[in-house]
Amino acid sequence: EKMPLEVAKSKKSNMPYNQQHKYFFFIGPPLLFPVYFQFMLFRHIFTRRLWKDFIVVMAFYVKFFYLYTSMLGLGWALVYYEIMRVLESHWFTWVSQSNHIPMDIDRDTAEPWIRLQMKATCDIEQSFFNDWFTGHLNFQIEHHLFPTMPRHNLYKIQPLVQSLCKKHGIPYQMKTLSQSFIDIVKSLKHSGQLWEAALHAHHVS
Repeated sequence: EKMPLEVAKSKKSNMPYNQQHKYFFFIGPPLLFPVYFQFMLFRHIFTRRLWKDFIVVMAFYVKFFYLYTSMLGLGWALVYYEIMRVLESHWFTWVSQSNHIPMDIDRDTAEPWIRLQMKATCDIEQSFFNDWFTGHLNFQIEHHLFPTMPRHNLYKIQPLVQSLCKKHGIPYQMKTLSQSFIDIVKSLKHSGQLWEAALHAHHVS
């Protein structure tokens, strides 16, 4: 809840953050991979002069459009590429943020590492669909605590983590998949309201 207040006080942006829970659906998930990621990728390459990386990236595009243009034609190959990126972008945004955006994320504080992880992330209930859909990242707490553990094995360590949290009185949050998605939008709305209130208070003062 601190970041919206800091942004409001800094006045570094004129974005209407109080409406971000509405325009998120249009400029967030649909554009992350097709637009923002591509922009950041090439900006990184050119600013750092990573010409080998540039060759590798361009080789992907040459290979992709060489293969699919021969089957679909250039126009439909472009359509297919954009559909693929948009679907990928939606999946990545919703899955990755469902464990993080609604949580209490702050700059580093003088707290035990495990407590920090528990405050910053949560788990999504286990089911065959949830495991498949999230790529086993529904065990995000365990992923934070054991980042090198293969994701398909994270469920094995979950009971031990839960018992450790219970023993030391550390909150362990778990949600349904649908609730985690709803909480993303609620969190955006809440932070937008905090930003708007802080902005008005700062102007008045």
